[in-house]
Amino acid sequence: MTLEEKKQQVIEDFSMYEEWLDKYEYLIELGKALDPFPEAEKTEDRLIKGCQSRVWLSSEIKDGKLYFKADSDAIITKGIISLLIDVYSGHTPAEIAADDFGFVAEIGLKDNLSPTRANGLVSMIDRIKEIAGQAGNDGE
Repeated sequence: MTLEEKKQQVIEDFSMYEEWLDKYEYLIELGKALDPFPEAEKTEDRLIKGCQSRVWLSSEIKDGKLYFKADSDAIITKGIISLLIDVYSGHTPAEIAADDFGFVAEIGLKDNLSPTRANGLVSMIDRIKEIAGQAGNDGE
């Protein structure tokens, strides 16, 4: 699936729910479905700065594509990071770094989070873009 197709799928998935309470439930389900994150990898250098809850993010490059793993100690935050890594894992660093993450605004996520969670969302996006930018520079 292309990056655009993945983003469109998220927009369609979120549009199935009219109430934000249902969208939060959907995010919680995404978080519960996240692959286990090894305790040994929950290190300070993998913590995303700027999140009120603790969010760990790691990445690796396979065949020129970036793959992410993540975890959080807060259930909604875990759903948010799960949503982001579901969309961006498996794409090239250049694709990820060049993306505007506009689908997040389109689904209304930032507008329907508390200010601290919204700041955390921005920090997660910034960190994903930073990793992609670094991976892209390493690959040149």
